[in-house]
Amino acid sequence: MPVTTRTVRPADGEIRLDRWFHRHFPALTQGALQKMLRTGQIRVDGKRAEANTRLLPGQAIRIPPMPDAPAPKAEPKPIDPREAAALERLVIYRDDSVIAIDKPQGMPVQGGPGITKHLDGMLDALRFGNEERPRLVHRLDRDTTGVLLLARTPAAASKLASAFRGRDAEKTYWAIVVGRPHPLDGRIDMALAKHAGSHGERVVPSDTREAAHAVTLYRTIDSAQKRAALLELTPLTGRTHQIRVHCASALKCPILGDGKYGGAEAHPDGFGDRSLHLHARALRLPHPEGGILELAAPLPPHMKETFTFLGFDKPRTPACRRVR
Repeated sequence: MPVTTRTVRPADGEIRLDRWFHRHFPALTQGALQKMLRTGQIRVDGKRAEANTRLLPGQAIRIPPMPDAPAPKAEPKPIDPREAAALERLVIYRDDSVIAIDKPQGMPVQGGPGITKHLDGMLDALRFGNEERPRLVHRLDRDTTGVLLLARTPAAASKLASAFRGRDAEKTYWAIVVGRPHPLDGRIDMALAKHAGSHGERVVPSDTREAAHAVTLYRTIDSAQKRAALLELTPLTGRTHQIRVHCASALKCPILGDGKYGGAEAHPDGFGDRSLHLHARALRLPHPEGGILELAAPLPPHMKETFTFLGFDKPRTPACRRVR
């Protein structure tokens, strides 16, 4: 393969140079790429570049001879048309850069032990004519419902991931908890650490050096005397199971249905549905193309039933929109 030059497409803008090469030349190892960069064989607009250089649309990349491409992978198993249609019905917002879905309860976002079917494996069903398949930019637990955001281009994925890392993404969760917190509103500042036990990995409060700082704001929206309460929770950090542990350990009010962290107390008598009552209600963050993206997901069926049972007012769900 001779030396060639490629122009960065708009869809590839804002991604790192090394990721651009791995995307377009999957047989290229990181070591070989670093050597080409170190010796100046790869250049951007005629200048030497680093692996972490952020590309801009229209820039010219000098490409030296590349290794042969690996044998093509087997075609992925086609998605069942009924499953594809069901996935499309979950879409609550879509434009050229992003897709937002209302993730249902019980849908794993990614694969893992014993998980053969998951959202990440079905994302080809949400191309909507795009050359690129959408990609995950954040995660929700398997039994957490609500707003889940996907990027439709590498450039959008880079900008959205940066928004989540930089805490520019404002996440709002609703949870029905057992009991009523005191005080009704406040700030939870409790460090957390992962702990491997006989029943698998758990996240626990910790004051060890390995613990990660974790902060959650909360306010009580409604309550059924001291039996249960509806909380609005805003995590300021993004630790695994943060909200679940903070409710159970800091507020002493486990989320209804969360047996992992609340034990038997999370399944009080008189409540018919034992499902986790945690819902990613809203997400607000910078849109990759400018402006602000505001997303909201309606209550899932099991939480609607519990709202009725407890006498809580069912809220109106605001429209998903991009505010310019």
